[in-house]
Amino acid sequence: MMEKDILVLATRNKNKIIEMESVLRGSGLHARSAYDFAELKDVDEDQPTLEGNALKKARYTFQETGLPSLADDTGLEVDAMDGRPGVYSARYAGENASYQDNVTKLVHELNEKLESGFKPPFRARFRTVLAFVTSSDEKVFHGVCEGQIVLNAAGSNGFGYDPVFVPDGHAITFAQMDAEVKNEISHRGKAMRLFRDYIHSR
Repeated sequence: MMEKDILVLATRNKNKIIEMESVLRGSGLHARSAYDFAELKDVDEDQPTLEGNALKKARYTFQETGLPSLADDTGLEVDAMDGRPGVYSARYAGENASYQDNVTKLVHELNEKLESGFKPPFRARFRTVLAFVTSSDEKVFHGVCEGQIVLNAAGSNGFGYDPVFVPDGHAITFAQMDAEVKNEISHRGKAMRLFRDYIHSR
């Protein structure tokens, strides 16, 4: 399949690692993360697209480790905000913003939309791009989850904007769902299953 069946997840985001590993369970791949390679530096996510950032991280991780590498970049796109925060989702409230900081900024801006006469719902989607890089392969996988933003955060599971995102077909936020349920319908879960299927087809 792949060299030593080791796959390096090009991230130190513990929440992402948990979600990615859960889809890989039983795949025969032995996932490692950036935590396992002291030489790996944080990559500046300065590309204008999710795909650009994912490829940059995966290429760098492969270059440094020599092992097949998989990187994720994910954005939340809100229609009422012309697709923002998009590629800036993780740092929407600033470079060192916490998850809560980003949610607070998003809800504040949407409340301003209400005051200016906007009528809900606030349609939105999570978009994940995975980039897979080896010595002979570069492949990109996409996953999208449609839904809407609610202004009252709910739930303590998940991370990021999960407390204010309600996926289509459900009445609760990602943060109120069990991890298994979220992974079945989420943007990252969809992209990871495409990756897993690709690896099994090689």
